[in-house]
Amino acid sequence: MQASRARYRVVALAIGLAVLSYIQRVAISQAAGPISRDLHFNKAEMGLIFGAFGLSYALFELPMGLLGDRLGVRRVLLQIVLAWSVFTALTGATWSFISMYVVRFAFGAGEAGCFPNLTRMLSIWLSARERVTAQSLMWAFTRWGGAATPPIVLAIVSLFGWRWAFVAFAVLGVVWCIIFFAWFRNDPAEHPSVNAAERELIETTRNLHIHRGPQHNWLSILLTRQVAVLVLQYFCFSFVWYFYITWLPTYLIEERGQTPGRAAALAVLPLLFGGFGSLLSGLIPIHISRPGIAFFGFLGAAVLLFIFTYVRAIVPAMLCMGMASFSSDLTMPISWNTCVEIGGSYTATVAATMNMLGNLAGFVAPVVGGIILQRTGGHWNPLIYLMIGSSLISALCWIYLGQSPQNRDSGHTFNKLQAAADAEADSL
Repeated sequence: MQASRARYRVVALAIGLAVLSYIQRVAISQAAGPISRDLHFNKAEMGLIFGAFGLSYALFELPMGLLGDRLGVRRVLLQIVLAWSVFTALTGATWSFISMYVVRFAFGAGEAGCFPNLTRMLSIWLSARERVTAQSLMWAFTRWGGAATPPIVLAIVSLFGWRWAFVAFAVLGVVWCIIFFAWFRNDPAEHPSVNAAERELIETTRNLHIHRGPQHNWLSILLTRQVAVLVLQYFCFSFVWYFYITWLPTYLIEERGQTPGRAAALAVLPLLFGGFGSLLSGLIPIHISRPGIAFFGFLGAAVLLFIFTYVRAIVPAMLCMGMASFSSDLTMPISWNTCVEIGGSYTATVAATMNMLGNLAGFVAPVVGGIILQRTGGHWNPLIYLMIGSSLISALCWIYLGQSPQNRDSGHTFNKLQAAADAEADSL
C-alpha cells in the first residue's frame, strides 16, 4: 500500500500559521510612523510599544508550551490564534499610550506558544529528516511573509489608514482557525486521511523520546547547562533580529535619508535573505555538523554587520545586512530541531523556554534601542555594535553545544541523534 500524504497538509498548516504570525507582528513596524503622529509618541515610547509584544510573548511562552505538551496542540493552537487575532484587530482601536501598550501586551500573550506547539506538532507527524526539512521551509516562509509585509502594510495604511490595516490582518487569523479546527488531529492515527501505510511510516520513523521518572521531568531538562546555552544563543540571535522588524524602517529614513516607500522596500532585504538562509539550512546533508554551521553562521553575521557600518551607499549596505541575516538564519532550523532532540516528549516545553528568552530579547532590543537613540541624539552605530557583540556570543555558544557527549549534560546528544537520523533516513 502506498502511504497517504496527510502529513504534508500538516506542514502546510504549520507554514500558514507561521507566516500569519509574522505578518501580524511585523505590521506595526511599518505603521509606526502614522501611529506615532496620530497618538503623539516619541521614540522612547514607541520603543516601549515595540517591546510590549516581546515582554508578554516571553512571559507566556513556557505556560503555553507546558499546556501544549499536556493538552495537545490542537486545543492550544486554536485558542491562542483566536486570542491574538482579537487583539490584532483591537490595535486599530487604541487611542493612547496606555491603551496601545495593553493591547500589544495582550497580543504578544496571544501569540505565545505558537512556534513551540508547531514544533511539537511537526515532531509528532513527521520523521526526523522530514522534520528538519519542514522546519527549514516553515522558517523560510515566515521570513518571506515578513519581507512581503512592509509594502503590503504601507499600501493598506495609505489607502485605509493604520487602524483598518490591523483589522484586515485579524480576519486572516480567524480563517486559519476554521480550517485548522475542521481538519487537524493531535494523533495521526486518529485522522481519517491517514492510511495504514502512512501511520506505520510515521510511527516507525519519527523521533519522539519518552521521558519517564523524576530524573526526566520537564524541570530537570530545563535546568541542564545544554538548555541554558541553547536559550542564550537564541536570546542573542533574537536581539539582532528584532532590529529588522522594529527600528530598521526608522533607521533607513532618519540615518540613510530614504523616503518611507523606499525604506519599506529596502527593509524587505534582511527578511528575504533570512528566508533563503533557513531554506538552505534544511537542504544541507544531514552528516554535516549542525553546530559547525551555526557557529560559522553567527560569526559571518557579526563580520557582515561590522562591514555594514562602513558602507555608505545604501544598496550595497542593505545587501550586506541582508547577507548578515542570511548567515544567522542558517541556524533557525538547527535551533528548533535541537529542541526536539533535547526535549523529546517535552519538546514544546523546551522550545517554549528557548523562544521565551528569544522574545525577552524582543522586549529588550527595541527598548534599549529607543533609550540609546534618545540619549545619543539619534546615533545608530552603538546599537549596531551591540548587535555585532550579540552575534559573537551566539557563535561561542555553539562551540559548547558542539562539544563531545561526555562534556554535555543531556543524554540526547547530537552524535547519537545524527546516527539515529541517518538510520531513519535509510529505512524510508
